[in-house]
Amino acid sequence: MPAPPAPTGLPVEDRVAAVRDALAVVGAAVLQAEPGAGKTTVVPLRLLDEPWLDGGRIVMLEPRRLAARAAARRMATLLGEEVGATVGYRTRDDRKVGPATRIEVVTEGILTQQIQRDPSLPGVGLVILDEFHERSLNADLALALLLDARPALRPDLRLLVMSATLDAAAVAAHLEPGAAAPVITSTGRAHPVTIRWSPVGGRTPLAEATAATVRRALRDEPGDVLVFLPGAADIRRVATELGRPGARPPEVDIRPLFGALGADEQDAALRPSPVGRRRVVLATDIAETSLTVDGVRIVVDSGLARSPRHDRRRGLTHLHTGPISRASADQRAGRAGRTAPGVAYRLWAEADHLRRAAFTDPEIRHADLAGLALELARWGAAAADLRFVDPPPRVALDHAHDLLRDLGALDDDHRLTARGRAMADLPLHPRLAAMVVQATATGQLGVACDLAAILEDRDVLRGRPDELPTDLTERLALLADRRGEHPRADPAAVRAARRRSDDLRRRATRTDPARADPAHLPETAPSRGRMDVGRLLAVAYPDRLAQARGGGRFRLRSGAGAVLPPTDALATAAYLVVADLDAPRDSRDGPDGRIRLALGLDRADAEQILAPAVTIERDLVWDPDRDDLRVTETRRVDALVLDQTVRRAEPSPATTAALLDRVRITDLAVLRWTAAARTLQARATFVGGATRDWPRLDDTALIADLGDWLAPRLGGATGRADLERLDVLAALRDRLGHHRVAELDLLAPARITVASGRAVPVDYEGERPAIAVRAQDLYGTTEHPTIARGRVPVVVTVLSPAGRPVQVTADLPGFWAGSWAEVRKDMAGRYPKHDWPPDPAAATPSSRPRRAR
Repeated sequence: MPAPPAPTGLPVEDRVAAVRDALAVVGAAVLQAEPGAGKTTVVPLRLLDEPWLDGGRIVMLEPRRLAARAAARRMATLLGEEVGATVGYRTRDDRKVGPATRIEVVTEGILTQQIQRDPSLPGVGLVILDEFHERSLNADLALALLLDARPALRPDLRLLVMSATLDAAAVAAHLEPGAAAPVITSTGRAHPVTIRWSPVGGRTPLAEATAATVRRALRDEPGDVLVFLPGAADIRRVATELGRPGARPPEVDIRPLFGALGADEQDAALRPSPVGRRRVVLATDIAETSLTVDGVRIVVDSGLARSPRHDRRRGLTHLHTGPISRASADQRAGRAGRTAPGVAYRLWAEADHLRRAAFTDPEIRHADLAGLALELARWGAAAADLRFVDPPPRVALDHAHDLLRDLGALDDDHRLTARGRAMADLPLHPRLAAMVVQATATGQLGVACDLAAILEDRDVLRGRPDELPTDLTERLALLADRRGEHPRADPAAVRAARRRSDDLRRRATRTDPARADPAHLPETAPSRGRMDVGRLLAVAYPDRLAQARGGGRFRLRSGAGAVLPPTDALATAAYLVVADLDAPRDSRDGPDGRIRLALGLDRADAEQILAPAVTIERDLVWDPDRDDLRVTETRRVDALVLDQTVRRAEPSPATTAALLDRVRITDLAVLRWTAAARTLQARATFVGGATRDWPRLDDTALIADLGDWLAPRLGGATGRADLERLDVLAALRDRLGHHRVAELDLLAPARITVASGRAVPVDYEGERPAIAVRAQDLYGTTEHPTIARGRVPVVVTVLSPAGRPVQVTADLPGFWAGSWAEVRKDMAGRYPKHDWPPDPAAATPSSRPRRAR
């Protein structure tokens, strides 16, 4: 055991005794230490000799790989040792630990795996959760698992939560319900930092504004510059701006720093500048906490960060760029005051700053919870049974369970299946783990591990995203051909992907292939080409099969749209399996996301994969082109239409209902109405208006009662022709009934016989029944014509010999005695061959012309 390091002079040294006491007495504590206090590197070293540790190990969680390596190196340096001796680290891709290691700095997934393998954590006396303010999903899960296991399995296990900016009281209460854990605070060793507000104009691109501010800072202030940007693409754009001729002084070096870079490139960004040179470190929020970037006196902060947001409707996780919290802004600004007074330029307005959230929103509230749900199933507990600082949202957790069932990891009761246990043993997202587990049973393990390595980290091809090919085949070929070269290859990324693939292959071969249960998911065969690899990828993304719509446009199973440039090699594929898709950024991009990574499928492969989920829908619809009823039979999987056929309908209750709907929609016009049918309808409507218990035959009543009078006549009907053949008159007579038809003839006769003996039709369409008849047929009429047993006079239109109206009257005797004389004079002049008697009531009716007397 090496001697304890000499006093560092860091402020947290003064609070170590309080931390020791809290852990010794209570067993849990919260250390809130300002940036520069030294908590990450000093506290673990000072606790190594505690009696309660009894020679056991300290496991410290660091959210980021870069921070984990840096913290381990710094502690090892303080002990005068190499990393891997007393202090080591373990990340997903790298580990430096030895038999004498007592402080092990691990990243989040590593800690969760350790707890899952053995919840008692043998040999571990203290777990430290550093930078807990970042509220990552894995940190929240790790704490929940520790709090669940500790009372029964390890009541002696100490827990220490550390952060610079944190709602410490809330976390302390969560650690020890009923009696909050002690909160120890420490000041930082920070020099004054001057804040300068430099808002970006509304139309100024972020890269231009950032580069301009960096140039201003280099001109006005001493020291190196640390620039915080949302993501790698923004870093590349700012680097391009600063790389233009004359854009920066010649002694200034540009150093990118983000998570996907290799360890050598990250270390180069952290290395102090040589004498006489300055550097500008372009970083994501990876440099926000746990790292000291020596020589930095200036911070230029975009005020933005990129965090994962899960779109449950699309089944996609995309990186959302949004404003950082006030706490994060303070963390970033503090980087400028670690070694001397500094300056922080903020590219937003002070008023905007006051409106920002106080703390960073926990990742659990908006992340993809599939991995969390798998870990909970592996633990054997529901989320509600664990003490989460912020419980996972119910809806998001339900969606995660649905995905895990689709992947074969869970049964219907949310219990882990054999496949799920094999998936949980792999340090991969459940989608990729399902693919690798499946490949162990189908002879495709190598390509599955290559795919997983490509998809979980940075692209192995470099260049502008819109200029890179979508097809994953090219990337797979690059990893497979270890001697080949590619003009777009990113050598460091290729090497990292190959190492990751090799590691996954070793891990997967330790998994019993029998646990893969290959019958559960779509069949995959030993790879013959791109399409077979597409089928393998569909194991990971069964919900992201996309069907071509033409012109590079595709539809996903969810119904969401996706698009490729027409020039992309996959734009003409019949189907795709989409591994990476950008969500539409705003309304100007339209409703479709841009496909970034995919593999092609032919129709046969796609249908085989989709076969277990196919549903057949039969819709009876009125075809407007054929103007007839047709059955549309659709084979679909969610929003994907595999094929569709149209045929004639067959007699059935559903067909009858569809025909009735058509009659209803057309207001009876689709039926073949004869004049006799309309006349009967009008006569019955007239009688019904005066008789309460008379069946109604008007259009409104007929439409309302189609099921009563029309449906029985459509038993064998299948389309428009059957409706047109229908005898509407017979249907109406049946609706009235035999006895009412006879009564109808008495009350509302179809014709009235006038004085000449002619039977004249009665028109019932108007407000009152009416007839139209020549004057000569009415001679001899002394009483006005009536219906309804004499109760209702009809309106009489008196016609000239040519059939033109000469008078409309409801009192024919009155007309004879009154205005007939004037009509007679006029008519006698016009029609001299016809008889125009002065007293029509006494004249003999005639239907033939007579010589006038």
